[in-house]
Amino acid sequence: MDTLIELNLYGRDYEQELRPLIRAFLPHSEFEVNHYEAEEEPMRDLCREEPTLLLAANPAYEYTFSCILMNDWYRIRVYRSGECVGRADADGVDPERKAYRNRVAREIYRVLARETGTELPWGILTGVRPTKLVYEAMEAGEETAAIEARLREEYLVSEEKIATSLQVARREREILTGMNYRDGYSIYIGIPFCPTTCHYCSFTSYPLERFGKLTDAYLDALTKEIEYLGTCMPGKKLQTVYIGGGTPTALSAEQLERLLLTVRKYLPMDDCIEFTVEAGRPDSITERKLRILKEQGVTRISINPQTMQQRTLDLIGRRHTVEQIVTAMHMAREAGHDNINMDIIIGLTGENPDDVRGTLAEIAKLDPDSLTVHTLARKRAARLTTQREDYEGMEAQGVTEMLAESIRFCREHDYLPYYLYRQKNMAENLENVGYAKHGREGIYNILIMEEKQTILAAGAGAMSKFIFYDEDRIERVENVKSLTDYIDRIDEMIERKRTFFANNV
Repeated sequence: MDTLIELNLYGRDYEQELRPLIRAFLPHSEFEVNHYEAEEEPMRDLCREEPTLLLAANPAYEYTFSCILMNDWYRIRVYRSGECVGRADADGVDPERKAYRNRVAREIYRVLARETGTELPWGILTGVRPTKLVYEAMEAGEETAAIEARLREEYLVSEEKIATSLQVARREREILTGMNYRDGYSIYIGIPFCPTTCHYCSFTSYPLERFGKLTDAYLDALTKEIEYLGTCMPGKKLQTVYIGGGTPTALSAEQLERLLLTVRKYLPMDDCIEFTVEAGRPDSITERKLRILKEQGVTRISINPQTMQQRTLDLIGRRHTVEQIVTAMHMAREAGHDNINMDIIIGLTGENPDDVRGTLAEIAKLDPDSLTVHTLARKRAARLTTQREDYEGMEAQGVTEMLAESIRFCREHDYLPYYLYRQKNMAENLENVGYAKHGREGIYNILIMEEKQTILAAGAGAMSKFIFYDEDRIERVENVKSLTDYIDRIDEMIERKRTFFANNV
C-alpha cells in the first residue's frame, strides 16, 4: 500500500531535491506537494507569533513535511499521522543554493533515518552521477582526504560508497587520459524495437509483433539523420559510436547490415576507437548477425541475460531461455568477438541472494570481458509498477547482499569498476556499476556518464547532448519519442539540430 505524503513548501523551492530523498526512505509513496508564496519578514513574524498555523499537519497523511525555506533561515517540521516526530530551526544559513539545499536535505535525512531505522548508502545524493562530483574534484587537484571528508560530512555517504566512488573516478581518469576527448565527439543511434517488452522496462521500445511493419520506414528516416550527423562536426574526430535500443539485433540480418553499411557510408569512422552494438536479447541473435557485426567493424557487443534463473526470465517477460544465453555467447566467440559485455539485474522480482550467486556462477563459465551490474529501478511506466498487484508478495529479498555478492565476484574474477550511475526508485537506494577486465572498458559509457564529450544522437527518443567546456554549459536537443512521429517528422528532427548549431556553434 502506498504511503500518503504531504510536502508543504513555503518560499524556496526544493521539491525536486526533497521528493526523491523522501521516497528513498519511503518507497511506494504517493505525494501531494503544495507550494506557497512567502515573503521574508512577514513569514518571520508569523513564525514567531503563530508557528502552528503554518507548520500544522493533516492527520490524513501518514507523513507531512512542512518546510519554511527563506533566504538564510528555515523552519522544518516532520509529522507522522499528525504527531511531530522531527523539527529543525536554523538562522544564518549559507544562502548559496547548493549549500542551503544540502543542509535542508541533511535535516530531512536525519529525521527519516531515525524514523525508519535505516541509513541510505549514498546519503543525500539522489542524482544520476555521484562519481561526477568526485571526478571533477580530482581534476581540480583536490586532495583525496578532502574529497572523502566532503562526501562523508556534507553528503552523508557511507564509507563503502566513498571508496567505490574514488575507485571508479580514478579508473575513469586513467582511461580518458591521453584520449583528447575535447577535440572529439561521439554518436548514439537508437533502435527502438524489441522482441518483447520486459516487465521492468520503460525505455522507448516497440515489440516487433505489433510494430515490425515499421522497421524499414524507420531505417529510411534514420538513414537521413545519420547522413546529416556525418556533416555536423567538421574538424572534430568521431571517437565512439554506440548503437543501442531497444534491441538493435531485433532487426533482421538484412536490416542490420543495411544500418551498419549506412554508418560506414556517412560517418567519418577513420578515427573511431570504439564501435558498440547492443545485441541485448539472446533470442534476437543469430550466427549471421554476429558475422555481419564483425565484418562491419563492430568492436564491442553486449549480450544481456539479466539473470540465469529461468523462472525469473519467464516472470519478467524475457521470453528466452538460459540455454539461448549460453548459445549466443559461444556463437559470438566463434564469430571472433573479443570484447563482449553482459548485463545482470539484481533485485529482480522473486529473487534472493542465492539466485544471484547462481547467476554469477553461470556467468563465470561464459567469461565475458565486462559485466554491468544493474540494481532494479521501479520505473513508473513499467509493468512491474503499473500492474504491481500482479507481483504482490514476490519482492526481491536481500538486495544489498546481492550487490555484495556481485562485488565479491568481480573482485575474484579480475573485473574492475570503471563507471557508475544511479536512477530514481532503485531497490535499497543502490547503484549500477560497470566492471571490466583491463582494457575492455566501454569508453562511451564513461563519456556519457561523466558528461565529458558532445554526443550526437539519432533515432526516436534519442537526445543529443552538447558540451561547452569553456562555459561550463551543457545543452540538450531531443528527438520525439513516438515511432510514427519520428518517421513522419524526420526533417524536423534534423532541423532542430541544424538550428541549434546555427545558434550555438
